[in-house]
Amino acid sequence: MLKNKYIRNGILILSGVLLSVSFYAFIAAKRDIVPFNLERLARVTGKSISGETLPNPNKTNELYDVGGTDLGIAWKMGNGKVGFFFGDTYGNDFIVVNEGGPGKAGNWRSNVLGLSTDKNLEDVLTFDGMIAHQIVPSPHITDGTGSHTTIPTAAIHAAGADYVHYMDVRKWGSIGSWTTNYSGLSKSTNNGENSIKCNEIRFGALSNFAEVTYAKKDGFVYMIGTVPGRWGSAHLARFKESDILKQAAYEYWSNTKGWVKNDEKSADALIEAPLGELSLAYNKKFKRWIITYLNEKKAEIVLRDAENITGPWSSEKTLVKATEYPGLYGAFMHPANENSDEFYFLMSMWKPYNVFLMKAKLKFAD
Repeated sequence: MLKNKYIRNGILILSGVLLSVSFYAFIAAKRDIVPFNLERLARVTGKSISGETLPNPNKTNELYDVGGTDLGIAWKMGNGKVGFFFGDTYGNDFIVVNEGGPGKAGNWRSNVLGLSTDKNLEDVLTFDGMIAHQIVPSPHITDGTGSHTTIPTAAIHAAGADYVHYMDVRKWGSIGSWTTNYSGLSKSTNNGENSIKCNEIRFGALSNFAEVTYAKKDGFVYMIGTVPGRWGSAHLARFKESDILKQAAYEYWSNTKGWVKNDEKSADALIEAPLGELSLAYNKKFKRWIITYLNEKKAEIVLRDAENITGPWSSEKTLVKATEYPGLYGAFMHPANENSDEFYFLMSMWKPYNVFLMKAKLKFAD
């Protein structure tokens, strides 16, 4: 039992020993971050549907022939803008069908890119423009024998270029399950206008890094990944920004060995399954790592936090429920979150097959 416990000038004393942490830091370290006051602020993509009162500032169906799309993976680009990578995208003829998803709309592109300098997200998210041609190519072989589509899973600016991690999908399966050929990187040196696939980086069809999320801190890019689909556990890797194209320099986190270089199989489970559509950030206000993802089993987008990227990670906190937003997936954090308790993210919904701007507040648990 601890004895002689008291506070002096905001410093915690235990058994006569002065600890070198403030009382607030001691308490905060024991408390999880919780989200509250969830709001849906605006439509980001597509055409407003009948009866919808949400602002729709981008009118992507009219201006860019983007009538249906999903994801919206956000990152700080090298040119100072925020980029938003979207997944399978369809034209202005897109019509919502009963079961949701892309239906039979035309002008199919595997991925497109939104660009924004908007820093005031409280009054919706406005694009400066879109690069609405397909950026990472796919031949769209739909019979399950080749590349069906190339879907972005994460993006980062590193070593003077913008990179997108994508999965080359062979075929879509049952709910939350699909088969990939491989996953890799594509590089843009002209602010996303075009990109070139990087043959130096390749993750196999069953890799724990088939789908990933990136975040930068202290000269490293941290990468948390899963197998294809939404049913896998999370695994951790890192590399120096300058080594993004040197896969042999990647280090993987082992719970028993620590960081292990160039041995992907050494990456132990960091967070237990199921996880889908990951988004990772370091929040400077709370001094915590935050990860969001879809828990397909719960039909909820959830949030966890950790003081250290290697864990331990907190329990899941519900961010959004499918009972309130049916067909929800993806919770891609906006970079504006990184020094704030104002928490903005982009969320997809399957039936409208479009992307919406969401907001919540964050606090330490009571």
